[in-house]
Amino acid sequence: MRQHRTRTAVALAAIGGLATALTACSAAPPEASGDAAAANGDFLACMVSDFGGFDDRGFNQAVLAALDTAEEQYGVETLRLESTTENDYAPNLAQSIDQGCDFTVTVGFSLAEATKSAAEQNPDSRFAIIDDSSIDLPNVKPVVFDTAQASFLAGYLAAGYSKTGTVAVFGGQPFPPVLLFMDGFSDGVDRYNADAGTQVKLLGWNKAAQDGTFSGTFTDIAAGKTLTQTFIDQGADVIMPVAGSLYLGSGEAAHEAPGDVVLVGVDNDVVELSPDLADVMLTSVMKQMADAVVELIGQAVEDEFDNSPFIGELANDGVAIAPFHEFEGSVSPELAAAVDAIREQIISGEIVVESVNAP
Repeated sequence: MRQHRTRTAVALAAIGGLATALTACSAAPPEASGDAAAANGDFLACMVSDFGGFDDRGFNQAVLAALDTAEEQYGVETLRLESTTENDYAPNLAQSIDQGCDFTVTVGFSLAEATKSAAEQNPDSRFAIIDDSSIDLPNVKPVVFDTAQASFLAGYLAAGYSKTGTVAVFGGQPFPPVLLFMDGFSDGVDRYNADAGTQVKLLGWNKAAQDGTFSGTFTDIAAGKTLTQTFIDQGADVIMPVAGSLYLGSGEAAHEAPGDVVLVGVDNDVVELSPDLADVMLTSVMKQMADAVVELIGQAVEDEFDNSPFIGELANDGVAIAPFHEFEGSVSPELAAAVDAIREQIISGEIVVESVNAP
């Protein structure tokens, strides 16, 4: 069965231009037992990427890693369907139905319309969609992340780390999951200013007005470099790009900056994806998507699927900030302790992070 479905995936790659899935950097889980492999060998778990493609250094890549883990942990078969434009969504979802996918993960809010249509037309098929909660159907499970909580920590850290007293954030396009990062980052800067009696300035986002700076793209790396350079020219020395692969352009600008300019990544631990940026990556705001998808595949295998939303928060480790890596010695013990204390206060409910863009 595995050999047959591997050939199917390769054939689709040849026809549709699918890229080779990348392997996760995390440790491999234990191999499925013979009994598990035999029991689950006919279960086909699938994904449809958004237009960023497989090698997006973001959540498509994270879901690919989750499928790798699910193969080993549960003994399931997997099928990966890559989209490079929004026009690929409906055909790829049709392929997932035609191939008999038992559970299909659609990766990103831009797939909401196509996912809803496929689910309505195929009520016996089960779906999960990442970063969208707009679909209310019995066979679609929303998987969303309250990134404002982790971004609050990143904003607090950024304000405390800044030497110039100016930090910045920009988005790709003004979609709610993007704005949620920006809202949390803004609140974190404000909280640091209140705690420390400082006036660190935030460029790129006005939470009250819900207005700020956007590149208009998640794929034009040059646009990321240009925007980042603009903020550097205005004095920002900590910048968070919430714009997919545009962080690569931000990294170029940070490397070329005359002063100490650092970045905050989003979605994944960017240092693991782009080690060449470790020297400018203060931390990352992470959605623990791979862990969530593996768990959901396991539930589907056990026939425990339901359509109640999965919401990743600090309390369930669904969101987090990454280790400081090369900046471990540059973040003062006092600031690190303050960030840890804020995390615990958010988890306990003492601090409530609010956003009109929350899931």
